[in-house]
Amino acid sequence: MSLRTDLGRVRGLGAGRSGPHHWWQQRLTAIALVLLGLWLLASLAGGAAATHDSMVGWVRQPVVAVRLVLGVVTLFHHARLGLQVVIEDYVHSAGNKVAATIALTFFTLGGT
Repeated sequence: MSLRTDLGRVRGLGAGRSGPHHWWQQRLTAIALVLLGLWLLASLAGGAAATHDSMVGWVRQPVVAVRLVLGVVTLFHHARLGLQVVIEDYVHSAGNKVAATIALTFFTLGGT
């Protein structure tokens, strides 16, 4: 027999533990994608891609390359977060849900 209240016994259990983390991850990746997208558009509009040689030279700069890689990784992570919610909400069979989640994971890891 426990001396804890009903609320004390159920606190911290259930699906409510991972929801806010997932929501925050999706919002933070969206903000990062907006910032990286604006940087990319401004850079390209500023003449970074005037010719093929200038584009190759621009991408070879370490700061630019790191930002581009971060953009691609963030894009695939953001897509995975969003599609995971779609799978969880609309795929009702447990086996299909697991298969779709595994396929999504392989696709997003393969894309990066």
